[in-house]
Amino acid sequence: MKTIGKISMGLGDRFGHQGSAQLKAIIEAGKKGIEITPVWNKSNREHMIIGTQPGDVRKEADSVTAKAVFKKPYYVDADHINLDTVDRFIESSDFFTIDVASYIGKKAGDSEINEFIKGAGKYSGELKIPGIRKPLKVTNHLITEIAEKYLFAAIKAWEIFRKIEKAKGKGNFVTEVSMDEVPNPQTPVELFFILKMLGEENIPVQTIAPKFSGRFNKGVDYVGDPDKFAEEFEADLMVIDFAVKEFGLPANLKMSVHSGSDKFTIYPYIGSIIKKHNKGLHLKTAGTTWLEEVIGLAASGGKALDFVKDIYYKSLEKIEELCAPYADVIDINISKLPSKDEVAKWNSKKFADSLRHVPRNKDFNPNMRQLIHVAYKLAALKMDEYYHLLETNEKTVSSAVYENIYNRHICRLFDLK
Repeated sequence: MKTIGKISMGLGDRFGHQGSAQLKAIIEAGKKGIEITPVWNKSNREHMIIGTQPGDVRKEADSVTAKAVFKKPYYVDADHINLDTVDRFIESSDFFTIDVASYIGKKAGDSEINEFIKGAGKYSGELKIPGIRKPLKVTNHLITEIAEKYLFAAIKAWEIFRKIEKAKGKGNFVTEVSMDEVPNPQTPVELFFILKMLGEENIPVQTIAPKFSGRFNKGVDYVGDPDKFAEEFEADLMVIDFAVKEFGLPANLKMSVHSGSDKFTIYPYIGSIIKKHNKGLHLKTAGTTWLEEVIGLAASGGKALDFVKDIYYKSLEKIEELCAPYADVIDINISKLPSKDEVAKWNSKKFADSLRHVPRNKDFNPNMRQLIHVAYKLAALKMDEYYHLLETNEKTVSSAVYENIYNRHICRLFDLK
């Protein structure tokens, strides 16, 4: 059976040009004793917008690992797929993020719900989870609510999993279940019973991506109470540990932290908690690589700077259209976006510093960074020119990508100096 490494990282590369820079960061972490399994991922939405195919991600991953003589395991993720989109990913992927968010809240059949409630009844009362100080309070009413909210999603996860297994063969891929793209976070109690559902459906889930409290806005830092997050994260880890033994789930089942947020504030908490309990982690950096491409092009000056300035000008004109699909995961103060006339006067450094996620820099503008994050489709409209600029300015761009993943993500998460 294919098993994902203890620590793994999802590397989004929307335009397929930064695999080598991303892998360089993984290799450097390995030299410091942090073994990270790279997982290249790209969602169906991104493929549709850019006009690429899932097989292109496989080609990139195979190419950059061969070029670097990287002999360790790596994966290609069918990112956030469901029943409608899984087919086109099956051939090229060996990691599947089964996204059940759209199925949450829809009710399963009465007989299925009643059967689950009957089996879960023994957990009613005070549920003691090793590692969680206070017992979790479970009532029959709560079990019913959870079954009505999540059981249908678990059944759909099984349908998607079986479809993949039928095509790929048993044990030939890694399964993740994600439920992070929903309005409300799951509680540790809900997570416990969700894992029971997945266990009963015989889904060998190796990573699970719950929704946490706080906001994970695209491209910027976590917004919320980091202490509350840490308490929630640790409780979920203990629930996973207990559920593995209780429901016969894979022993290497680990937490997955999703979203395009940079999560800098909570990295030290995540790092210390997984170290404390000797647990694994899957981390997705999502679309931040695209932002680093823009930063690298801005820093290159000349035609590259003109190109990304034009992207910004057009994003101001199309702000509503660009932001609509991401309404739940961006928080842009439009009044703090610089005007076209202002930006026209900026030099390379000013533009790059406005986007580069270094909060202590007085020029950093999180509103502008979020807008550019969702504006990648504008680059896709001028693909040939964009690719030419990436290739012409490869050294500066790849340096920005490497610095972002290694210094700002990996070093923060694992407290590397």
